[in-house]
Amino acid sequence: MTSIQVDQSKLTFDDYLTYDDGTDTRHELVNGELVEMPPPTWLHIFIAKFLVGILDQAIQETGRGPIWTALSELGQQTDGSSARLPDVAIVPYDAMGDLLTSAVLTLPAPLVVEIVSGSWRDDYLTKLAEYETLGIPEFWIVDYQGLGGTRYIGHPKQPTLSIYQLVEGEYQVQLFRQGDDLKSPTFPELKLTADEVFRAGQK
Repeated sequence: MTSIQVDQSKLTFDDYLTYDDGTDTRHELVNGELVEMPPPTWLHIFIAKFLVGILDQAIQETGRGPIWTALSELGQQTDGSSARLPDVAIVPYDAMGDLLTSAVLTLPAPLVVEIVSGSWRDDYLTKLAEYETLGIPEFWIVDYQGLGGTRYIGHPKQPTLSIYQLVEGEYQVQLFRQGDDLKSPTFPELKLTADEVFRAGQK
C-alpha cells in the first residue's frame, strides 16, 4: 500500500469525502493521509460477494430487513482523521443519510468484515484497534490463506476466520477453522461453516 500526501498537509475527514484524483483508485484515510488500496484477488472478491448474500439472508431471517442491509464498496469513519474501506459491512438504512453523498458511515456499523489478502498486520493490529475503539459490536477477519501472525491464528498457520465480539469495550475473539461452524453474536441462528466461506467462488 502507498501513502499519498496531498499538498504536503494532512487531510480532514471532510476533505476525504470530496477527494477526487480523477481515477478509480480507492483510498483509505489513515491519520490524515491517503493510503492507496491495491486491487483485491479474485477469491477475495468472491468471498466478499458470498458474505454479502449470506448476511443479507440472515438480516431477512431475523426480521431486520427494514432497518439493515449488507454491503461492500463502502467506507467506515473510525476517528476524526481516519476512514477505512471494509470488505463487507452491515449498514443501518437510517445511517446512510442523503443517498447522493459519499458512502462512508460516520456511526459504527453493527458488523464489519475484513478479508486478509495483503498486509495482515493492517487487519489484526491497526484496523482491529480502530474498530474496537469506535465500538463496532462484531468484527470478522477472514484469513483464507492463513497469513496472520501465530499469536492471532495459532500454530501451525492455517486458514482461520476470527470473530471478535465487543464485551465491555474490549474485543473477545473466537477462532474458526476447517470443519468449524461459525458462531455470530449478531446472528446466533446463522448456519455457516468456515469451509463454506474459504471456498466461496472456487470451482
